[in-house]
Amino acid sequence: MSESLTFAMVAGEASGDLLGAALVREIKRHHPDARCYGIGGPKMIAEGFESLFPMERLSVMGLVEVLGRLRELLGIRKRLRDTFLADQPDVFIGIDAPDFNLALERQLKSGGIPTVHYVSPQVWAWREGRLKKIRRSVDHMLCLLPFEADYYQGHGVPVTFVGHPLADQVAMEPDQKAARQSLQMAEDGPVMAILPGSRKAEVARLAELFLDTAREVRKKIPSIRFLIPAANDRRKQQLLPILEACPDLDIVLTDGRASEVMAASDAILIASGTASLEAALHKRPMVISYRMARLSFAILSRLVKVKHVGLPNLLSDRPMVPELLQDQATVENLTSAMLKALQDECWRQDVTSNFAHIHQTLKRDASVLAWQAIQSVIGKTE
Repeated sequence: MSESLTFAMVAGEASGDLLGAALVREIKRHHPDARCYGIGGPKMIAEGFESLFPMERLSVMGLVEVLGRLRELLGIRKRLRDTFLADQPDVFIGIDAPDFNLALERQLKSGGIPTVHYVSPQVWAWREGRLKKIRRSVDHMLCLLPFEADYYQGHGVPVTFVGHPLADQVAMEPDQKAARQSLQMAEDGPVMAILPGSRKAEVARLAELFLDTAREVRKKIPSIRFLIPAANDRRKQQLLPILEACPDLDIVLTDGRASEVMAASDAILIASGTASLEAALHKRPMVISYRMARLSFAILSRLVKVKHVGLPNLLSDRPMVPELLQDQATVENLTSAMLKALQDECWRQDVTSNFAHIHQTLKRDASVLAWQAIQSVIGKTE
């Protein structure tokens, strides 16, 4: 019989839920009786995770937006800290959400609980001062991107480059025909996927903009159809009244199934975030866009040290994906970029080749490598 272990985890949004679900599955493969608990989303819960708070409560983006929810977030973190310190789990794993998790990790590490942080904060892009906090808080960093491991090794932080679970899950050559059949769509004709984000504020700022863009694209490509995957039921209920105001557009709204939607599409209009990496793994041309509160954007734009925000561009030897952010995110600009993504075959082939290289780099059995690193932290070997 396997030894009973306890794994405390906190994931703050849909991308973390995906990583967490793959990790819980790997943990359960070795220790079926292990308790995995903390905060997670539906994918983690489906793997046997016990979520003490709804993950949705942590899904907030932007400096100004966080201030409006600060009391609630601090209250949740305090209750988690007290619970974990009382339980003394074998390890705590913070999955992304660095502003929430790093402070919690520091408190738990001081209380004798080993800590692992899964997904590096982008200290190489902005707020490099967090390195000191990371050293105090984290026993081991698990990185998704290859250049991050070199960065942490150079600063004396124990690190493992694990790749990305999505790269393990997505086929090297996604089957567009099969995806369209699965979604009960006609196999021929152009299809544009629209992904306005998984957070409430993202959908509020981007959904109507993206739909206005779809309307303009349709003027140039009358036969085009549109797919929108709702990240969860809350986002579906948020999107439904917006879509009801667009009866002229041929839009299919799916319950989740983002991977199939990407595979079924010819090009994607997408909010900046981890989903853009998944789109790249599906080898689909895309346009990345984002809007946030003006004050948040003004502050962040002065702090960020990198030229690009999209993961496909950060991982490429040259920028491949248009990034239209804040004031540049206009219907005119987005329409022009999407028409190129849909119609410029030379550019589309170049993008596909570049994304295939990214896929090969990140395909490393991430959850297996993460589990091996976690074992070393808690001193357990098989």
